[in-house]
Amino acid sequence: MELAVGASEATIKSLLTKLGTLLAEQYALARGVRSDIQFINDELASMQAFLSNLSNSADDDHDDQTKDWMKQVRDVSYDIEDCVDDFTNGLRPDSHRDDWRSKARGFLYELWTLRRRSSIATQIADLKQRAQHVGERRSRYGVRDPNTSSRKTGLDRYTAAEHQEITRRLIGINRPVGVDIAQLEKWIRSQEKKLGVLSIYGFGGVGKTTAAMALYRSCGVHFNCRAMVTVSHHTDPDVVLRDILRQVKTQVKDQQVQNSTVSILEKNNRAPVAPIWMPSRLSQIQLYCRNQNKDGKTSDKEHDAITKDLLKYLGEDRYLLLIDDVWSSSMWQNILNCLPKNDQGSRIIVTTRFEAVAKTSLVDHDHFHQMDILSPYDAEDLFNRSLSECRDTQSSKANQNDQVTPSRVWEMCGGLPLPIVTMAGLVASNKHMKPEEWSKVCKTLFPDQQVCHKPEEFMRIIDYCYSVLPSDLKTCTLYFSIFPKGRKISKKRLIRRWIAEGFVSEKQGLSVDDVAETCFNQLIERQIIRPVQNSTDGKVKSCQVHDMVLEFIISKAAEENFVTVVGGQWSIPTRSNKVRRMSLHSSDSKHAKKAYGMNLSHVRSLTVFGSLEQQRFKSFKTGIVQVLDLEGCSGFKAKHASVSDICKMTLLKYLSLRGTDISELPANIGGLKYLETLDVRQTGVEELPKTVVLLERISNILGGDKRTRKALKLPKEIKKGAMKTLHVLSGIEITEGSTAVSNLHELTGLKKLAIYKLHKSAQMFDDLLSSIQYLGGYSLKTLVIDDESSDFHDKLGNMSTPPVYLSALELSGKLRSFPTWITKLRDIVKLTLSATALTPENLERLRDLKTLFSLTFSVCATKHDPDIVAILQKNKSDYGGEIFFPPGGFAELKLLRIFIPLLPSLNFSEGAMPGLERLELCFKRLEGLHGIGKLESLHDVILTVDGEAGNTTKAVLTDLKEAKGNYVLDIKE
Repeated sequence: MELAVGASEATIKSLLTKLGTLLAEQYALARGVRSDIQFINDELASMQAFLSNLSNSADDDHDDQTKDWMKQVRDVSYDIEDCVDDFTNGLRPDSHRDDWRSKARGFLYELWTLRRRSSIATQIADLKQRAQHVGERRSRYGVRDPNTSSRKTGLDRYTAAEHQEITRRLIGINRPVGVDIAQLEKWIRSQEKKLGVLSIYGFGGVGKTTAAMALYRSCGVHFNCRAMVTVSHHTDPDVVLRDILRQVKTQVKDQQVQNSTVSILEKNNRAPVAPIWMPSRLSQIQLYCRNQNKDGKTSDKEHDAITKDLLKYLGEDRYLLLIDDVWSSSMWQNILNCLPKNDQGSRIIVTTRFEAVAKTSLVDHDHFHQMDILSPYDAEDLFNRSLSECRDTQSSKANQNDQVTPSRVWEMCGGLPLPIVTMAGLVASNKHMKPEEWSKVCKTLFPDQQVCHKPEEFMRIIDYCYSVLPSDLKTCTLYFSIFPKGRKISKKRLIRRWIAEGFVSEKQGLSVDDVAETCFNQLIERQIIRPVQNSTDGKVKSCQVHDMVLEFIISKAAEENFVTVVGGQWSIPTRSNKVRRMSLHSSDSKHAKKAYGMNLSHVRSLTVFGSLEQQRFKSFKTGIVQVLDLEGCSGFKAKHASVSDICKMTLLKYLSLRGTDISELPANIGGLKYLETLDVRQTGVEELPKTVVLLERISNILGGDKRTRKALKLPKEIKKGAMKTLHVLSGIEITEGSTAVSNLHELTGLKKLAIYKLHKSAQMFDDLLSSIQYLGGYSLKTLVIDDESSDFHDKLGNMSTPPVYLSALELSGKLRSFPTWITKLRDIVKLTLSATALTPENLERLRDLKTLFSLTFSVCATKHDPDIVAILQKNKSDYGGEIFFPPGGFAELKLLRIFIPLLPSLNFSEGAMPGLERLELCFKRLEGLHGIGKLESLHDVILTVDGEAGNTTKAVLTDLKEAKGNYVLDIKE
């Protein structure tokens, strides 16, 4: 029942905003229409208040009449929104000018649009009657008023302000509870040369994936290459194999560097020929086959090519694979039959819910492990640990009083890890609940000392956790049904879409971006979603939804007709003849035909995963589409018919073409006057059209490629007053002769400026420096500048009023010395210095930055360059080939990354970097690594050897492997 409350309330909230805007604008309306719109606005406002009271009522057991009435509210709200969107799309506001020419043009425009205005007036009148009838029907059929005298027992309605900031942290692999990991590690590391398979099985929520991930992480150092994939119920085995191949190809490519570069300083003083010295990042975008049959299956030719490549890249190596959540024996057999069965001691970890699948013995060397429920002791330990982690996500944790939670809270979970963790999230998010109130909750869920025995019973717990969410969080939770099972979901992608859909709005003095971030933080704390990757600034970068939680969310979304999913693990059929949000998980001809058999004229949100070759945007009523997300899709060429269709989506707010093969944006994209986010990262788009300056509401322009530093050119001229709403301008190139940079200072709302390419020009440098100084006094928090010449970096050091409020700073290129004002950045969290000498002096200057969370030193070398050689020589010779990290300083540093080809010996003293949790090193040669055992908080050491290691490096790595530290060692050779 709470589902309808949340979704309907969010729909009305978004609609009321549109109605208010419509009433404020001076449109040429037919007689009586404005009063009809005002009536609809007032009626819906009253309905929203009623729904809000229902949401907060202590009585959750609403009758069928109430449920049906709420669905009617939702449906009429959707139809009114369609009408309003048609209105604003088809008509323009009246001119406010009083001269005779404007009046004449207005009169002619009214004549020209007479029929359209008459049609809209009729629709609005009909909708007014429907809204009136829905309101009257509540009293006519006895829909009961909510019990406003009491609210849900003890459950907090969260305060946005107190959840805005979170404690920064790094994501690590969860330590499994109740599993003898040491024995399983021993089996994986055994000297048996035959291919071995470890099958971990057990029903949903028992912790299979957590155990498998821990093994994959701790044992990975003993294998030459590895890959991890998640399988869905209907996944084509070739898609799984292709994903494995993609990952191992990336690893092999990174290793194919000439060995001669190891001694570059000793031979001819040449700099190494290599890309940016940073560990390769595997793309999170699922790659799909473009050579497919009409039914979506991989062709025999493509299958043979995949098998041949797997033999090429894995046939001679010791590899480790993790294949998560296999659903059938036949699928498992098809996958295994294509993997090389060498005698190198390779291992495969498989997880499955089914014992029959696990015990399908396909190799001579196999091992089976059944995941069992936790003992009472382990259950309590997991609950307390999870509760502590949930509390730690909040910056206000120090002010929280310790809770006394009845043991029944975890005992009723029956030893199942997922229910235990979920209940910990519920307890953490309701810190004022009393023990007797928790006892009442437990009795409601499992009376008479019953416990959760199976996955179906877990649904009671997740249903309750969902039902007590505030209405805006309910709607945000339903949104996860759009994404495929196992998908890592970008936080920024998610919250930008929430904003575009109108699910969040300004409140409690916070901007809409801050409120969206707050909603995300709340879902993390409540364990509805789980973080899987953090940015280097310690904030969550991407998240996942557990399969069982996602299954629940999808069932709720289906009840509400919230989204229509085609071709997914759990497809959501439309329960109405009107599709509002569509998500195409599989876009082969079979599923495309199914999609286009629906009524798509009401679709306002379209998400496509896979290929666009079968897609026809003409099937949609483009004028009302507000979210178009094509991230990672193939088949999207510049001349694709869909490119021109995009500019017909005049109400579009969110447009993502990231990772597609588009190379040019349409020239008339400036007509999308409502567009808030334009994402063309990792595409062939090299330049923004001139009309982009006409985007009145644009908030985020995202381009280029951070890893390759491919950049996006701005228009040469940006008029004063253009794009005043811009918050993020990322991945841009500022060309010589451009006057755009002189007007950057007008973008006073800019929070992030990332320049990936900067042409040399004295006047442009002066203008840019002036803009940075000016913006630094407003909202600018993140500054990224890549200057190949380093001339601009030299100017940065001479700023009279530096941007002292920066929280993130990245300077790349040839940074001979960093600006002295960096030591005055009192809010700095993330600092990246590229091509900067790693010297004791530089470390001494940075050690007192009290807020610094992550620090990166790197050397970029794309060609022979004497400046780079000088920096490398300085690292090696000036300090005897050793770098010492003394005690004290870097009090809050959690992440230290050093990416240098020839890495001198690093020595950590007792008491150095007391909070350091992760050390990442990338190198061709490492001369020594000493004292890491003295880093008391260290739990991750990640070493990447770029190329074939020499004898000195091999000896260092061998010593590290044999040492027994309290950290996880991950070596990628």
